[in-house]
Amino acid sequence: MPHLNTVLVVGDKFIPTESYAEYLEGSGLDARYIDWSGEKAEQHALQTIMEHQGPNSVGTPQEMLENIAEAEAIAFHFAPVTKELLDAAPRLKLISVARTGVENIDVEEATRRGIGVVQALGRNAGAVAELQIALMLAESRNVARADASVKAGGWRKDFPGARVEIHGRTVGMVGFGHVGRIFSERISGFQPKLLAFDPYASDDALAASGVARAESLEQVFRESDFVLVQARLTPETERFIGAEQFALMKPEAYFINVSRSRLVDYDALYDALAEGRISGAGLDVFDAEPLDEDDRFRSLDNVTITTHFGGDTEDTNAMSARLVAEAILEFRESGRIERALNARELGWR
Repeated sequence: MPHLNTVLVVGDKFIPTESYAEYLEGSGLDARYIDWSGEKAEQHALQTIMEHQGPNSVGTPQEMLENIAEAEAIAFHFAPVTKELLDAAPRLKLISVARTGVENIDVEEATRRGIGVVQALGRNAGAVAELQIALMLAESRNVARADASVKAGGWRKDFPGARVEIHGRTVGMVGFGHVGRIFSERISGFQPKLLAFDPYASDDALAASGVARAESLEQVFRESDFVLVQARLTPETERFIGAEQFALMKPEAYFINVSRSRLVDYDALYDALAEGRISGAGLDVFDAEPLDEDDRFRSLDNVTITTHFGGDTEDTNAMSARLVAEAILEFRESGRIERALNARELGWR
């Protein structure tokens, strides 16, 4: 007998319901498809709030409350799964989210109710890895600054920072997981020296990707020409990169963050950039998004800024929907998922 049959699928402006339907249709599941209301910018703004304050800070969408009662599983992306929603979902057994982060889910409450929470691990690793490469090139070769100059009527030739090639340089990674493995593969054509600090990465995993192990965080900052942040945000890693680490960087080195802003002390980063102590930075994430019109980072001439879209590609969205559907189908057959975030608490492993 299947362990679940009814699924509520919540589409948003990033991953529409059609993406999930491609993998769920024909499965025999009773799936109801709804859309989280709001424009793309509004949904992303709510997600930014949830990253700092959790899902219960933004309220529960009415359309979800009205459709959750019979659901045994929910498939979604950015929408909030709050205590209020769980109160209205007495049959819910599985929360399958199309993200790696779970800031938009009340995981503690779900676990207390015996509901599994499954992430789409590795779903956007390729997109994030490629944006890292794009920012490395944009910063070190002044691509965005030259483009802005030409479009403003100029023909700029003088730029801040070191104009270096990636080939033969040392690229240091802080954290080595899904993104690190794919990044190592895709950057390999440049033939850099790869270095990573991650106490949890195995020697075999590093060796398979041609990456040398750094014995300390300080080693990465001291030796690298490009420093890439790929760590997970945990209580131990919050703001663990700051003035001490930036002081170790070479003057010609570049800092890239496409991960989480709260891993980094942005005051210390701003000082290092404003004082020209490092060559530049490529940043996709900030504590407050979008940046205010007068935000200090907008005035820096040695930073390339993107709008927190590291994982937003068509390929990522399709992969995310597939992983969500696969988790639901796996649970239907087995009644457990060992890779669930709360598998140990639920006795699934």
